[in-house]
Amino acid sequence: MIEPSAVNLPHVQDAVKAVFEIYENALTQNNLAMLDRLFWQSPFVIRFGAGETLYGIEAIRHFRQVRNAENLDRALFNTSITTFAEDFAITTTEFERDGQPRGRQTQTWVRFTDGWRIVSAHISHGI
Repeated sequence: MIEPSAVNLPHVQDAVKAVFEIYENALTQNNLAMLDRLFWQSPFVIRFGAGETLYGIEAIRHFRQVRNAENLDRALFNTSITTFAEDFAITTTEFERDGQPRGRQTQTWVRFTDGWRIVSAHISHGI
């Protein structure tokens, strides 16, 4: 059970903010190795994209390898990071890319022994 006082501990929020920024940089630079590293290396990881439903790290990895890597730069709005105790966090953000409708992104992060990893992600467009 998580006590209310364990929500948004500053040092945990700082750690998640740092890894979220690493993710964002890897995404806009199409750094496939770093993107892969930041996702949980498991058949249980899930990524629901704007046009794809991916179950497991192999499906996510394949999607990243074959997707169109043009126009990846984006501006973020209303980013929120909520942490629960030392090992669980949810990040949400809205984003815009040139020529595309505003989108939304939610990521669930868990801190494993080898660091923070995305265990679930959801991306949608059209808000």
